[in-house]
Amino acid sequence: VSYVASRGAIIGNTCLYGASGGQLFAAGQAGERFAVRNSGADAVVEGVGDHGCEYMTGGTVVVLGPVGENFAAGMTGGIAVVLDLRETLIKKTNFEHVELLSLIEPECDSYKHKLVEMLDAHIENTGSQQAKKIRENLAHYLDYFMVVVPKTTGHIAKDVTPLRIVK
Repeated sequence: VSYVASRGAIIGNTCLYGASGGQLFAAGQAGERFAVRNSGADAVVEGVGDHGCEYMTGGTVVVLGPVGENFAAGMTGGIAVVLDLRETLIKKTNFEHVELLSLIEPECDSYKHKLVEMLDAHIENTGSQQAKKIRENLAHYLDYFMVVVPKTTGHIAKDVTPLRIVK
């Protein structure tokens, strides 16, 4: 029996807690509270435990596998792109502040481009076999990708000009 990194936790709890920038690529799963209070880091992981992307305010998190309970609770910024092969994301997401969009919707084209960019960087930095399989068969997997966006910044409000505070 060989070890399959994409099926096991390779980084612990609270990784990227309060991160304000940078990138993280992990060819395996993260523990609980991944990217909590993330305000600007971009990351690709192959699964997360409970409370992933909780209170996130910025950045992009791509999850190429399952998520735990209470995903995106209090998320008010940034985006998460989740490969939902088991179709359980709707049960695991806290919808108080977020909504789910299918990546194949026309309004998600920019998210699709970001996903491809991050997948390529993930493969380059980790050599992930799971990511290579997804990238090589992306047309098949697109139907299973969901985008988690805050209700205040989702596709409904994309035409609203943000308020600028000038001091």
